[in-house]
This record gives sequence, structure tokens and C-alpha cells, in this order.
Amino acid sequence: MTTSPAQDRFDLATPVGRAKTYLDYLWNDHAYLRLGFSNAHWISDELVRANQPWPHQIAEWKARGIRTIINLRGGFDASFHALEKDACQRLGMNLVDFTITSREVPSRERVLGAKRLFETLEYPALMHCKSGADRAGIMSVFYMHFRQGKTIREALEQLSFKYLHIRHGKTGVLDYTFARYLTEGEPAGMSFLEWVESPMYDPAGIKADFRTNMWGNLLTESVLRRE
Repeated sequence: MTTSPAQDRFDLATPVGRAKTYLDYLWNDHAYLRLGFSNAHWISDELVRANQPWPHQIAEWKARGIRTIINLRGGFDASFHALEKDACQRLGMNLVDFTITSREVPSRERVLGAKRLFETLEYPALMHCKSGADRAGIMSVFYMHFRQGKTIREALEQLSFKYLHIRHGKTGVLDYTFARYLTEGEPAGMSFLEWVESPMYDPAGIKADFRTNMWGNLLTESVLRRE
């Protein structure tokens, strides 16, 4: 039986090891900021988006009918992942890892992978990143478009300050990606998926064209310390 890096680093089998894992989670993952704030929003009757849940919150979500937790952060060697994996195993819930970034234009494979993810999940599900704002935001746009049939213009509501998304810093590259579709692909009569699968979709080129705002960068990188 193989173990994950998080299992190797964080021993949840002993009281001391579990306490050390929680301390790491509390401090290094800034989990103390999420004790009373989950940034949780049901965006349909089958999917809720949120920030990183504590294990006791995962249990509460199960009691509300959630069957699957979707981790968008990666972080397989981190305390949050060790605790989340342990909680899902104890509660009999599915844990799906789908890593996406908040400062990159998603690759074509990531976009297509998101579409497949939402087609194959066991719902109801909870989807989270660290803050529930940026990565949860772009994935919510994909969900609303691919599964709920919303246009990209309609789905873009998921990338807004309502969910604490900041578009004026480096995380604004997510908004810019969709803006490029609306100025290039949509006028050409292309669906979003057709645009992504075409040569017009150039993640490296799109990111190179994106310009950030100094104050937005200060807010997202130094003040909020977004992942």
C-alpha cells in the first residue's frame, strides 16, 4: 500500500500527529480566518462553491446531502489535504482532486477536463479552492456553461466581487481569458468550446497580452495572499 506525500509528512494516526497537523493547517494555511466564514454559495441545486472547509465543516456538508468534495488546490503534501482526505474517508464521501491555477490561462486540456469532470461527478457536490473566490470562480463559470447551459456572458457572474474575486490583480487573467473569447470567438460565431479547440486559443499568448493593475496586485498578492 502506497502513501501520499501528505500521509508521509502528517501522521493522523496518533493524537500528537493529529495535533501537529491541525496546528500546521491553522497557521500555515491561514485556517483561522475560515473558522466562521466559508464563502459558501449554492450555485445550483446540486453544486455549492466554498473556501477550504475544515473537517468538521465537511461533516456538516455531508449532513446537508453533499456526496463529493472537489479540491481545486492540489496541495497533496499539505496539511489541508491530509485532513480533508482523512475526513472524506471517515465519512464515506468522494474526494476528487482537480488542480487549476488562479494566475494562468487554463490549458486546453484543463478546460476539456473541467467539462468531463462536471459530466461525471456524483452530485450533490462541494467545490473549493483556498478562498472560494478565484479558482472556484473560473470552475463555476465552466460549470454554469457546460452543465447548466448558460452563455459565457451569463456564467461570468461567477467571477465577481460577490464571491470576493478580484479582477484587477494577477487573478484578473481569468476574466481576461473569457473577455478574449467574447471579442474574438463569439463575433466569429464560435461556441466557447469551438474557440478553445481552435488555433485561436493560445494560453501563453493570452497571458502575455494581459496587463495587471499595481493596486490590484498589492491587494491579491500582499494583503489577501491569494494562492
